[in-house]
Amino acid sequence: MAPRTRPRTRALTALLPPALALTATLGLASAPAQAAVWNTCDQWGNTTLNGYTLYNNIWGSGAGSQCVWANSGTDWGVWADHPNTGGIKSYPNAKKVINKPIASLGSLRSSYDVTVPSSGAYNTSYDIWDTDHDYEIMLWVNHHGAVGPLGSPQGSVTLGGHSWNVYKGDNGANEVFSFLRTSDSNTGTVDILPILKWIKDTKGWMGNETIGDVQFGYEITSSAGGLDFRTHSLTVSGG
Repeated sequence: MAPRTRPRTRALTALLPPALALTATLGLASAPAQAAVWNTCDQWGNTTLNGYTLYNNIWGSGAGSQCVWANSGTDWGVWADHPNTGGIKSYPNAKKVINKPIASLGSLRSSYDVTVPSSGAYNTSYDIWDTDHDYEIMLWVNHHGAVGPLGSPQGSVTLGGHSWNVYKGDNGANEVFSFLRTSDSNTGTVDILPILKWIKDTKGWMGNETIGDVQFGYEITSSAGGLDFRTHSLTVSGG
């Protein structure tokens, strides 16, 4: 579950201790051979490229170091070195703003193509918010290690081109609906609108909420020694 932390910005490595600054520099070395158009190792570092907002978003306690680089808003990657301890450390992501009620959406789809590590503990997920931040819809397309969704199981459903195990919970600030793909996928297309309509119309778990953000990224619990997460391409379309 990714928090609603307000972005803040500051200098990249100038404010980091020497050891962490070195780690950050080593982390960025894992970016592609061509020079990235943007990178940051700042806790709340963010920028907007091609209509998407990229956000480093190191929000959990006990986090290590993490750097994000981007060739564009839809071609980006993360190097993260978080200790092998419990609890979510970060959710680096790319965000597309929608700002339309569910009933007014003619379509809402997304395609993804990622490469994720074979070690560590993380999930690759969409994090979808209403504008009031009363509801959070998470779509896990893959996960690895000791991670799990918030809430209790609600059965399985096939929606938006995928089969999901569904969980419903509450974190004390908002309700969380989690859809975990029944098998891991590194590439695919998700038709998001039928999922929102199923939550609203079939289950009655929320009303005609205005969908604010569609985020896509990596919810990282541990990545000891430094691991790479790569988004080769991402599209969010509709409205």
